[in-house]
Amino acid sequence: MQKLKFNKDCSGFYATVKERVDHYFTSNNISKQADGRMIFKSVFFLGGTFSLYLLILSGQFSLPGMLILSIMLGMFAAFVGFNVCHDALHGSYSSHQWVNDALGSVFHLLGANTYNWKISHNTVHHMYTNVHEHDDDLIVAPGLIRVCPQDKSTSIQRYQHYYAFLLYGMASLAWIFSKDYVKFFQNNIGKSCDTTTHPRIEFFKLFFFKALYYFLVIALPLMVLDISVWQFVVGFVCMQLAKGLVLGLVFQLAHIVEDLEFPEPDHTGNIDDIWVAHQLRTTANFGSGSSITTFLCGGLNMQIEHHIFPKVCHIHYPAIAGIVKQTAAEFGLPYHENTSFATALASHFRVLKKLSRQPVLAVA
Repeated sequence: MQKLKFNKDCSGFYATVKERVDHYFTSNNISKQADGRMIFKSVFFLGGTFSLYLLILSGQFSLPGMLILSIMLGMFAAFVGFNVCHDALHGSYSSHQWVNDALGSVFHLLGANTYNWKISHNTVHHMYTNVHEHDDDLIVAPGLIRVCPQDKSTSIQRYQHYYAFLLYGMASLAWIFSKDYVKFFQNNIGKSCDTTTHPRIEFFKLFFFKALYYFLVIALPLMVLDISVWQFVVGFVCMQLAKGLVLGLVFQLAHIVEDLEFPEPDHTGNIDDIWVAHQLRTTANFGSGSSITTFLCGGLNMQIEHHIFPKVCHIHYPAIAGIVKQTAAEFGLPYHENTSFATALASHFRVLKKLSRQPVLAVA
């Protein structure tokens, strides 16, 4: 285990940007938590997901229609994760913790484990963004996909920019059947987070909610639908591929695009930067000017604001983005952004292609 350390913020950047953002909320008498727009989004995506699920269980559609509904269900499940669960699990949805806990628990019904997520994402990823062997999000498909210049290079990765997107789609299948179990029972997540012990209730939650998910998406459909096993498998896999691809692309486009850095700590575990500047160097926005992109991605296309202010509900990110960008410029710090989802996707493709041929970066 190796605990990393960042430099003390002597520049005053974080204090300044925080003061300005706080002033925006107080001067406009606005809460940092969810508002009516956020509640509408939650009802829309949760209601849409539940409706699609019931439509499939009704069995009133042709096989092609059922397949389309299954793909839509997978996409809506990802959007629920972005727009509802992500904020709730960060504690930014509501000032009432029971509301955050209730909405965060929906994550279990998407096949994921909230306890693992809070450790690997909220704690490890947000603290050590893009730091090799510390940021758990850099582990995509070991040996097959290289997203970090310090990663070991293999011969098959020479073609990763072509097959990576298929593997992104398979991420959901891996998550619901393998990833959560592996993460829960391994001794650490990254090099800095010891996970050798867990509260007893988390053992129960892991297996209970996984069993519930398997029942809802596998056993129950097979029990009530007049379809063959192979027809179910096709629909189930397509649903998971759709969910995995949406999840994978949105998260990759925030940290694995051109101009972003992958800092290395020195031998003492010190990263020669302040934490907030580190976030600006390792994170990028995309499509922040598109209301559709922002609506669907739950503010995850505005990762800069999210990483600096994770306790602020994403519905407010468009309003505070200008404050963060202007303050970064005043302090000579970068503010990376791609104009659209398409330009970010092209940038990610170029990074994958570059890393497919680039020698391994020597570690200090």
